[in-house]
Amino acid sequence: MLATLINPDRQKAAGTATTTKIVLVVEYDGTHYYGFQLQASQPTIQEELEKAIWRLTGEMIRVLAASRTDTGVHARGQAVSFRTRAGHSPETFVSGLNYYLPKDIAVKAAYRVKASFNVRRQAISREYTYYILNRPTRSPLWESHACLVREPLDIDAMNRAGRTLIGEHDFMAFTTRLDNGMKNTVRRVFRAEVRRDGELVIFNMAASSFLPHQVRNTVGALIRVGLGKMSAEEFYSIIEAKKPGLAGPTAPAGGLYLMQVNFPHPFEEETA
Repeated sequence: MLATLINPDRQKAAGTATTTKIVLVVEYDGTHYYGFQLQASQPTIQEELEKAIWRLTGEMIRVLAASRTDTGVHARGQAVSFRTRAGHSPETFVSGLNYYLPKDIAVKAAYRVKASFNVRRQAISREYTYYILNRPTRSPLWESHACLVREPLDIDAMNRAGRTLIGEHDFMAFTTRLDNGMKNTVRRVFRAEVRRDGELVIFNMAASSFLPHQVRNTVGALIRVGLGKMSAEEFYSIIEAKKPGLAGPTAPAGGLYLMQVNFPHPFEEETA
């Protein structure tokens, strides 16, 4: 069993060790958390990761995420980095952190990378998937993990609208807020596809980065298209309007998953 705190001699030794950078690939169910980023009085993914790192290494460390997921949003491939003096192997970071993390958060992999590596700035794209349960009745199994739409959705119409997102656009109309004085609302979208898998309608979107609530507002507008309440041309006019909050309504957070963050090279090639 791992000790809950390192002993004083180990902590003293750690204080003189060389600092290195670790990248974690993290999976989590965001249902019971108020997003990734630390908050003063609400549980967050960042808080749980930092507590687990402290219990494993004895270090109070701030972690940096490649993409800040909102309240209730899930992740299958979040990338997180931090500096540490601990000499643990990547395998020990995986097993040790998973020992201390709650059951709805898990580290899938760990890598020791160059000190200059920046998990946010060097990411070239993020991929999100949104799940829609498209059937007449609700599902206890998907309650917090998909958006229920009872009427049939037209997948072809949704894809026609989705294709207008591809390329570089000003997505001001697809955000409901701008964080920290953000002024640039231009983003490059590489993929925006809808497919059906039985009762599920699955929307996948990859972009250089995303504005707050951009994916969920996009899904809200696409659902309107799928229900015949808006045409693909009207959908495109929302992009052209560049008016904050015009897209939507904002789809529920529970259907959204950060699938992966893409970098120019595999983490193995960034090894320190």
